[in-house]
Amino acid sequence: MTASQTINGQLRRVPTWLVYLAGVFPVVWFFYLGFTGGLGPEPIKALEQELGRLSLQVLIAVLAVTPLRKYTGISLLKFRRALGLLVFFYVVVHLSVWLFLDVQIWSQIWADIVKRPYITIGMAGLVLMVPLAVTSNNLSMRKLGAATWRTLHKLTYVVAVLGAVHFVMLRKGWQIEPLVYLAIIALLLATRYVALPKRQLA
Repeated sequence: MTASQTINGQLRRVPTWLVYLAGVFPVVWFFYLGFTGGLGPEPIKALEQELGRLSLQVLIAVLAVTPLRKYTGISLLKFRRALGLLVFFYVVVHLSVWLFLDVQIWSQIWADIVKRPYITIGMAGLVLMVPLAVTSNNLSMRKLGAATWRTLHKLTYVVAVLGAVHFVMLRKGWQIEPLVYLAIIALLLATRYVALPKRQLA
């Protein structure tokens, strides 16, 4: 038995609900830090940034599932839907912090969305995530058909790019961290089209 087969056997024993449970913990932890002074002098801004960063990190994990299986034989397909829904959850909480704790002035929200390109791009990414979240279930796959469902969920690639660009534009100037996220996402998307040697899966 190969190492990947052993790992896959262990992964099959992990229940999906555990991923959801573990995924909620960082949000609870960040809010705890925010309320107890652990996020510095500007806790709301820091909370927004941590949630946004977490969204991108888990989205990168979603994008990594296919190339990981393709080139190593390790399969996380069982958890991809849960990870994708967690990304949507993080983005919604990220937006909620901005709306209810940061801006608070409702008349200013639309003006910010229109006038600030990084917010426009972030909102576009969220809008594209809605049909992905709504159809992330077996019933939608049956109703849409496998081919249509797969085509729809390629919007994930667009969402990932928009999320990374949102981060780059948010951090004014050419800062390393957001560029690293953008580069990783570009690399993961490229693996879908570059003909590298594939591992023979059992």
